[in-house]
Amino acid sequence: MARFGILASLLSALFTVLVVEAVPFNTTLGRNADGLSPLARDILLSSRAVIASSPVWVAYFDRFVSSNSLPAVSDLSGFNVFALSFIYSSSLVDNAITWTQIDATTRANTKSQYAAAGISLIVSAYGSGPNPTSAGDDPTAAANFISNYVKTYGLDGVDVDYEDFGAIETAGTAVAWLSTFTRALRAQLPQGQYILTHAPVAPWFSPGLWPGNGYLGVHAAVGGLIDWYNIQFYNQGSDYTTCDGLLQTSSSQWPQSAVFQIANSGVPLNKLVIGKPATVGDSTTGYMDPGTLAGCLAQAKNSGWSAGAMTWQYPNGNSAWITQVRSQSFPVSGSSSGGGGGTSTGGGGGSTGSSGSCATTYTVVSGDTCSALESRFGVSDATIHSLNPSINSGCTSESSLALCPRLLVLG
Repeated sequence: MARFGILASLLSALFTVLVVEAVPFNTTLGRNADGLSPLARDILLSSRAVIASSPVWVAYFDRFVSSNSLPAVSDLSGFNVFALSFIYSSSLVDNAITWTQIDATTRANTKSQYAAAGISLIVSAYGSGPNPTSAGDDPTAAANFISNYVKTYGLDGVDVDYEDFGAIETAGTAVAWLSTFTRALRAQLPQGQYILTHAPVAPWFSPGLWPGNGYLGVHAAVGGLIDWYNIQFYNQGSDYTTCDGLLQTSSSQWPQSAVFQIANSGVPLNKLVIGKPATVGDSTTGYMDPGTLAGCLAQAKNSGWSAGAMTWQYPNGNSAWITQVRSQSFPVSGSSSGGGGGTSTGGGGGSTGSSGSCATTYTVVSGDTCSALESRFGVSDATIHSLNPSINSGCTSESSLALCPRLLVLG
């Protein structure tokens, strides 16, 4: 998640060599998968979170916190996507490893709790470590490796934090590589069932500046397969540090790369998630304090934007950070336990007593039907109607529903 230039890339590579051991997936997969009991495996398979919809609130997690657990749901209040970092073309590092080394029962319980809170758990690929295109990695093989990890460990998808600057900016090989890679990921992780996002730096959307038109070229080729872009509006010098520079008018150094300018280049506005570092120490440049960023998001919302925000990284980007950032645009409910795009906790005012300890509510949107809800949440038509006798036959008469593990209650 960084753009430091050649020196910093070398330092990053050296740090990785000294501190992080990239573990080949085939040395960890079998051992940990074999540890799953039939019950744990069933829980993992059945505890997929609702695929996040706009707005999304994304936190990356690369820093070491624990070797035997992930953050509690309460620590992630206000987020609805949590990205374990990182997976490479044929190996794992940091919290992508941690997830495999947590015991199977804890993994299953954690995943179920995240799903109940409306938090999608994904893995992020690459970051500022390897340069897969420049290194000659096969994009299809890499995609198959990453997809296998996602499916084996019950995750909700993958984020492509591609930072091969030479391939994008000089060699002109990135667009073709990323297009093949994205198609191969989608072949294994179908749209609507798994999240697939990309996390480019904002200048790569500057039109005509890069070979193959940079990320505008990627979007033209495979943008329909990508759910949204976690755009890094930081580590780009003095750019993107005011609301105007972030939203409306970027500098001449990186022209046409503010949020609404990218949208004017043909990328859907509500795929443009605004990424910012949580603290000054989480990036070299581009930091905005949460209060200022909150005002920018409010301006963006008033102009029709509702994509959401991303931060690098937890635990600096915690519940307090995202609560303040969302405060002027999409406030976090006082009882939220993950909350984004229509999810919050507390039984959702009007839920029936049948919900018991139900943790989240889901706001019904235009186009929802009984059959769509049954498929999405894994409940039967009979169950929905027996728990909610006041709803009509099409499930369109109520405004919200509560989501519990394997249970729906409409309110």
